[in-house]
Amino acid sequence: MSDAEQTDAQPDNGAPKRRGKVRKRHTVAKVLLVSVVVLGLVTGLSVVFIYRHLNGNLNVVDLTNQLGNRPDKVKVEGPQEPLNILVMGSDSRDCSGCNIDNLTGGGQRSDTTILLHLSADRSRAYGISIPRDSAIDRPTCKAEDGSDIPGGTHVMWNEAYSVGGPACTIRQFEQLTGVLVDHFVVVDFEGFKGMVDAVGGVEVCIPEPGIVDHAHGIDLPAGTRKLEGQQALNYVRERYVVGNGSDVGRMKRQQAFIASMVHQVLSAGTLANPYKIVRFLEAATKSLTLDKDIGSLKKLGDLGYQFRNIGLDKIQFLTIPSIPDPADPNRLVWTPAAKQVWDKIAKDEPLTKRLATDVITPGNLPSSGGTSSSPSGSGSPSGSGKGGPNEADAQALADAGLCT
Repeated sequence: MSDAEQTDAQPDNGAPKRRGKVRKRHTVAKVLLVSVVVLGLVTGLSVVFIYRHLNGNLNVVDLTNQLGNRPDKVKVEGPQEPLNILVMGSDSRDCSGCNIDNLTGGGQRSDTTILLHLSADRSRAYGISIPRDSAIDRPTCKAEDGSDIPGGTHVMWNEAYSVGGPACTIRQFEQLTGVLVDHFVVVDFEGFKGMVDAVGGVEVCIPEPGIVDHAHGIDLPAGTRKLEGQQALNYVRERYVVGNGSDVGRMKRQQAFIASMVHQVLSAGTLANPYKIVRFLEAATKSLTLDKDIGSLKKLGDLGYQFRNIGLDKIQFLTIPSIPDPADPNRLVWTPAAKQVWDKIAKDEPLTKRLATDVITPGNLPSSGGTSSSPSGSGSPSGSGKGGPNEADAQALADAGLCT
């Protein structure tokens, strides 16, 4: 049953539940646009000044000349075109507190790559994570000066960012998946910490015995708690002492954290607090590098507005299907199911339960209290929909250091 059907089915005496549903549907657009107006009314500050300031924080780049031949976009039915946004997490070690893994050397790497797909009818959204340890064949890329950056055979996914920045990662993604990237966003670690602090922390559930990694200065006790700043950064980066130590587990933990952060940002407590809103926007705009087509606060707001009819259980985070590389157990290779996922995304078709496994949604977060669970069970991390995750999916959550 859809969110709309559930709402329509409520009797008159169920009005409080209906209002609770609406609170969940506050949109990102309200965060980006209405908030600055609210601040102006409450404090008397100039809305125009705030808008210009936040807009000026954004780093806008045009990578068109570096992308070369690109896939065609498949024509699909719908009131609008589907949108594909490639989100890359930049793990530069140059910002304060960012070098938590004590790696040497400057510059930037990309530990996180997520394809955010928004359907043409704006009824669903997928966030598909790509393991940085994926062994792939990287195509030749273009540098800013137009020179060629040689490709590579059976190399790690995240090498593309280190040798050619976001342009090379976008080209690599398009050539390997056949999915056209409409927009891109790069988020750095320093801004990530600021966004978490701005909303008062993000709630996570850490299973027994906690996360203790003295070698990297990480000590997070078990239990449901809010993480802020450096603790939050440590939590999403840790991969050495949690679960089976895999990159897939780390990505699953990142997906759960992002889902919880979305839930926190879109909560009434955040939207009703002008101070939190502006702090969040300040941190967010300072941390973003994006393409020219969405490179303004208004354009980001317009994009966010398109999410207005998507319920929190219709925003699904998953990982592209992969298995350990037979040639190197420290690497991963995509399975044949990965091609099926990308074909579905290119054609804007819903993913089947067989393809969308271990799903995490902002409407049903892995937690001990289960306060975010969907009433119908849809959006369950397992996709099973009844009674929570099955044994295999529970093990996947445990491997990620998440509560089942």
